[in-house]
Amino acid sequence: MKLGLLSAILPDSSFEDVINIAHENHYQAVEIACWPQSSGERRYAGITHINVDSLNDTQVEYILDYAKSHSIEIMALGYYPNPMDDDLNRRKEVINHLYKVINAASKLNINRVSTFIGRNQFKNDEENIVLFKEIWTPIIKYAEEHHVYIGIENCPMYFTKDEWPSGKNLAYSPAIWRKMFEIIPSKYFGLSYDPSHFVLQGMDYLLPLKEFKDKIFHIHLKDLIVYQDKINDFGRFTYPLNYMSPKIPGKGMIDWKIFIEEVVKSGYDQCLCVEIEDKTYEDSFENILKAIKESYKNTSKFLP
Repeated sequence: MKLGLLSAILPDSSFEDVINIAHENHYQAVEIACWPQSSGERRYAGITHINVDSLNDTQVEYILDYAKSHSIEIMALGYYPNPMDDDLNRRKEVINHLYKVINAASKLNINRVSTFIGRNQFKNDEENIVLFKEIWTPIIKYAEEHHVYIGIENCPMYFTKDEWPSGKNLAYSPAIWRKMFEIIPSKYFGLSYDPSHFVLQGMDYLLPLKEFKDKIFHIHLKDLIVYQDKINDFGRFTYPLNYMSPKIPGKGMIDWKIFIEEVVKSGYDQCLCVEIEDKTYEDSFENILKAIKESYKNTSKFLP
């Protein structure tokens, strides 16, 4: 099982720099951020290490050769917007770019895209399920035609004031996933699973590995701390960033030894991808590199 790195933690680095850094720190794979170059509406967004707007055959050959020459596999292309945005113009822009990311994954023979379902934050779950069917049926059909697997991350996108009242990503729970997969029962439609989002919600982060083992296409290794003293002060109905902090793997509440053992038991045979969102390490490039090194050390020792 290979260990990969999500490139979003390196916003000012080139594609070549990302590959070099991954290789130098013993990673064997990367998930490449593929946002539109003009976007950047939130932290970790707007990061582009492969420009899918202008990708041609010469660039495809160069990208694959450069990664291969450094013994790095490109495990997935990552783009995490809101395809169900209440703003119809924004929604159209996002979906158009998502099609470009799917095209790029097909051209690069990666055949794996990790993204969000999205959500209209001003509608309830039932209304969003109807909207999901309308928006995502043609997207998944397009992915099928290009033999690209779409993994939907389970992040609720429910952290700050602008994401209230109900968050910006519908696919936050198994109850929602069952409805999604019933509506679109495609073998190309599945999950990008991040256990930290279940820790945030007080849920069992191991159970999905059993029930949804055939639907997990991609896994993020990210940790999280929920502070009980802050819950005592703010309660749970405040913005979650008032009582939680994302952490690098090994610095939070997840037992990575047990988690990776359960991943292996589930039959998952793709790469595991370290995702770094930890403000403790983001005050300098040197500390970002430290986070990359420590994340590898804290997770690689549990790989089979």
